[in-house]
Amino acid sequence: MERLSGNLATASLCLLMSLGLATIPATSASAFEIFGWKFFEDDENASAVSDPVRYSLTFNSGGKELDDKLQDASSLVQEKEDPVNGDLGLVIKARDDRERLLAALYENARYGAVVKISVNGTDIDELPPVPEFPRDQPVPVTVDVQPGPAFTIGTVSLTGDATKFDPADYDLDIGAQANSTLVIAAAGKMVEDLEAEGRPLARLTERGLTADHKTNTVDIRIGAESGPVADVGDLEVSGSKTVDKEFIEKWSRLDQHKRYSPQEIKDANERLRKLGVFSSINITHAGKLDENGRIPMAIEVKDGKQRYFGAGAQFSSLDGFGLLGYWGHRNLFGGAESLKITGSISGLGSEWDYRDLDYLASIEFSKPGIFDAYSTLNISVIAQQVVPDTYRSTSLTKLANIAYELNRTDTLTGGVDLTWNETEDFRGEAQFLTFSLPVTWARDASDNKLDPHEGYRLKLTGIPSYEFNRQNFFTTLDGTVTGYTSFGEDDRITLAGKFGMGSLLMAPALEDVPATRRFYLGGGGTVRGYAYQEITPYNKNGDALGGRSYMLASFETRVKINETFGIVPFIDVGSVSSQTYPDFSDIRAGAGLGIRYATPFGPLRLDVAMPINKYQDGSMFGIYAGIGQSF
Repeated sequence: MERLSGNLATASLCLLMSLGLATIPATSASAFEIFGWKFFEDDENASAVSDPVRYSLTFNSGGKELDDKLQDASSLVQEKEDPVNGDLGLVIKARDDRERLLAALYENARYGAVVKISVNGTDIDELPPVPEFPRDQPVPVTVDVQPGPAFTIGTVSLTGDATKFDPADYDLDIGAQANSTLVIAAAGKMVEDLEAEGRPLARLTERGLTADHKTNTVDIRIGAESGPVADVGDLEVSGSKTVDKEFIEKWSRLDQHKRYSPQEIKDANERLRKLGVFSSINITHAGKLDENGRIPMAIEVKDGKQRYFGAGAQFSSLDGFGLLGYWGHRNLFGGAESLKITGSISGLGSEWDYRDLDYLASIEFSKPGIFDAYSTLNISVIAQQVVPDTYRSTSLTKLANIAYELNRTDTLTGGVDLTWNETEDFRGEAQFLTFSLPVTWARDASDNKLDPHEGYRLKLTGIPSYEFNRQNFFTTLDGTVTGYTSFGEDDRITLAGKFGMGSLLMAPALEDVPATRRFYLGGGGTVRGYAYQEITPYNKNGDALGGRSYMLASFETRVKINETFGIVPFIDVGSVSSQTYPDFSDIRAGAGLGIRYATPFGPLRLDVAMPINKYQDGSMFGIYAGIGQSF
């Protein structure tokens, strides 16, 4: 993520070239593709139409109530600027559009709807098999929709093993609007609920409705057969040439003799996907039980690219040039072991003295399944120099930890950290050698990693530490909780909140604690509108001290304007204290507005914020960009 903040406008350009992520076709200098999306593609790149026929469209939806939904469903509307291939192609397109429109009307309970489409003044059902239209002008096409009344649910009949369900639990209430999508969703959910009982062979036996045009009601019929409860049987793994089959079976956790569970299958798919070594994963079960009454299962995978590299460049009128490079391997020894080597440097041009540049060099290694199917070993070595406005820090860190998945939502991580650190601030230079035992408990009960709409997340961290040079102990406690709830049509409005608090316990004088272990706020991820680490206690000379405690609260209203764009008004409030616990003697707040652009890999984020009570000579605004929501 790039952070831009300050009193001057900052121009930024970031170029990224990464194997498998961005491609520039050699055959076209005016188009390129990223993540499967094509940009700046002109007509010459479009599919050729051998016999182009253009048409003019008159579209009568029968009223404003369904107009947007019908036009969204109509290919005649959505593609009216594109020529059709031949006269017959136009008729085929019109007939297909009638089916699309009827489906959209049924989705909105209009079972008495009538859709009439004419081409060149003739109804499409009365056109000859091989029509011919004049080409001196666009062919006129008229769509006339008579939606009729909305039908409601008259009766609900459940048969077979579906009789144990209550229709009201599936939104099948008598008198409710009888959208066809409601019936489809209810039937599918009933089968899912049967499967959740450990019945892999559950299936629908009936799903239908009968419309009564005299009463404008529909009678709904849903039948299901549950099948027997079964355990998981033999598990077959296929498709990979480089990843060990026993590891795949182990990491899936689809253990034999364990009760069949659709949720376990979803979790197995997600765990295997997160490894990053497969381009596709398909987990299926057999259509019948084996001789022991168990359900055989199969995991079919396809190997993805296991080596990758990337390079980037960045320019800022405030910070100068920045360079980034990395190389990685996702499957070193056949067990999805990953290795990533990264190097970056920034500040070139604005500063040429190496002591004033930011740099990072790191080696990261990860071994999933180190002890069992729930544990992952992580080892990293990081050399870094950062030069924020408050201090200069050079450090070398060696870190090793084990992350253990307690259950579907909770992960416990514990390890050792040895860091050598040299800092320079207004007090002068100081060196530290700190040994720590960081422990983190994280719970993710949200519905989406990058764009959550419901649920919550919780993270608690404790870092007991010993600093050898000064022979003192101190402990950092830090906790963050975020929550999400949505409402409105298609959850178009999401309320998101974040609260965090931290404290430095048993600490000696602050100058005996590394500056990187003190608390600061400001910048993306904390209080937007302020410069990075700008919020902190200051002495009478205006020197930043760092804090012993902090409090942070953020609130966002995420509003989807349409399926692509959204706006997010937000406010962040924070306080950093020189006391062990927050005393709220200095509360700072920032507010602003963000824009979200939906992509297949998460929303692109751009936030602009201003401090409500800025520091004297402090930052006047902040601009923040990234992928995914801010929290």
